[in-house]
Amino acid sequence: MDWLARGFHGDMDYMARHGATRARPAELVPGTVGIISVRLDYRPDAAESWENLADPERAYVSRYALGRDYHKLMRGRLQKLAERIAAEIGPFQARPFSDSAPVLEVALASRASLGWRGKHTLLLTRQGSWFFLGELFTDLPFLPDAPDESHCGSCRACLDLCPTGAIVAPYQVDARRCISYLTIEHAGAIPVELRPLLGNRIYGCDDCQLACPWNRFAQPGTVPDFLPRNKLDTAMLIDLFAWSEAEFLARLEGSAIRRIGHERWLRNIAVALGNAPHSPAAVAALETRGDHPSAQLREHLQWALSRQAENHAEPS
Repeated sequence: MDWLARGFHGDMDYMARHGATRARPAELVPGTVGIISVRLDYRPDAAESWENLADPERAYVSRYALGRDYHKLMRGRLQKLAERIAAEIGPFQARPFSDSAPVLEVALASRASLGWRGKHTLLLTRQGSWFFLGELFTDLPFLPDAPDESHCGSCRACLDLCPTGAIVAPYQVDARRCISYLTIEHAGAIPVELRPLLGNRIYGCDDCQLACPWNRFAQPGTVPDFLPRNKLDTAMLIDLFAWSEAEFLARLEGSAIRRIGHERWLRNIAVALGNAPHSPAAVAALETRGDHPSAQLREHLQWALSRQAENHAEPS
């Protein structure tokens, strides 16, 4: 509630609408007395993240979104888990969730001994943080697991590496500065002062996870659905910017990226092209969208073109 009061949720009004319901599972699903919390590794066998981020002409897509949308897959697996339990003990109340309702996933997972809340606010384990979380709300009176202890110590790697300074203090993220929020949740104009800090990140950001020492021990995911599609782990900005809306919808069918829509997709890539070194190809690509009906997108295009001109004027 303090986080909401400080406005750290930005435009995510649904966070405020649900309020304390997140901390009261029985209000979300009446009859809930026990929750099974699970995690599923997703780290893909993809192009090396740091190499990708270091190439300003290449697009960086958050590793979780390179493959298929995890929401349905996780809920489907939780439903199968519920069916297996029911086969053993008989009918019981069970409702699966995965980032799809007002659920305090990290708090529940940490209390279920799946890890601890890292200073970047994600759940963290001795095997890193490259995993999805899911919950099965039940009417089963489990004996609770003991919460895991924190093992972040004095480390500040995630705070110090955050490109926009969104991790304003240990365990506190101001979403209004977070690149994941700006490129995914935020429908308005990206603040001008933050645009250069986005670099080539067009959908989400993994920097706080990449910086975390515990992720050196992370194991690759084994779910084929999470493998990169459309070569998103190596795609060039100009190529993705050329996708028509029909291509965007077709190529990203079944992807979490699809929910931001084509206009926001172009907005994000335009900013990245503005941050890229000057090239006639980049300028030409930006100019092809100059008559787009969205005034907001046209403003981002003009910003990107001005940045390209500035980059061209600077000495090598």
